[in-house]
Amino acid sequence: MDFSDFEIRKCPPTAIYIPNFITSEEEQHVFSQISKTPKPKWTQLLNRRLINYGGIPHPNGMVAEQIPEWLQIYVDKINNLNMFESQKANHVLVNEYLPGQGIMPHTDGPLFYPIISTISCGSYTVLEFVKLQKSTSDGTQPDSKHCNSSNYTQQPENFKLLLEPRSLLILKDSLYSGYMHAISEVKQDVLCDRICNYENCETVHKMGDILQRGTRISLTIRHVPRTTKMKLKFC
Repeated sequence: MDFSDFEIRKCPPTAIYIPNFITSEEEQHVFSQISKTPKPKWTQLLNRRLINYGGIPHPNGMVAEQIPEWLQIYVDKINNLNMFESQKANHVLVNEYLPGQGIMPHTDGPLFYPIISTISCGSYTVLEFVKLQKSTSDGTQPDSKHCNSSNYTQQPENFKLLLEPRSLLILKDSLYSGYMHAISEVKQDVLCDRICNYENCETVHKMGDILQRGTRISLTIRHVPRTTKMKLKFC
């Protein structure tokens, strides 16, 4: 697929934003299936809850698990874009964000093929990006394969992206390895000039608009290169 028409050109490389990647019916299907998920399947964090499908990523290898048929539909939509070269997406992280919930600045790190694809459902959000600066004693630059937010100092916030319901965001290149991304824990957002994908959005927005957050489900679909079918002993 040629992504040139969807590339966000007002931020560092490379961010691709596709509005209405899924339909309203597909979005409702996601919420319907999520509502049926047994509570023990969820991992409850302080600021949100999540589910891993496909296995739990681990440095020793992810024990591969079958992704449910209802979710595989969206994995196939991503695989049809041929983003992972000869590889296929094999992991989905489902995050639920209630109004006022977010996620701290982080990178996805070396456990994944260095491309993130995220489908947003239910509510918009604002994704914030912070440039990484390696803190080393010898002044050398970091190895992008081993980016870890704990090894970096935060620089001033660089830019933001507005993610609409049903949209797809793809991050790769320097935006995978050289920036942390985060979602602030607020119930509403005032749109500002740091948002650089207004022209890519389906809805016309303007600076100063106030958007109220609702419940958002995100499907982050990735490829985990290192997998195993054997049970691992985790320490």
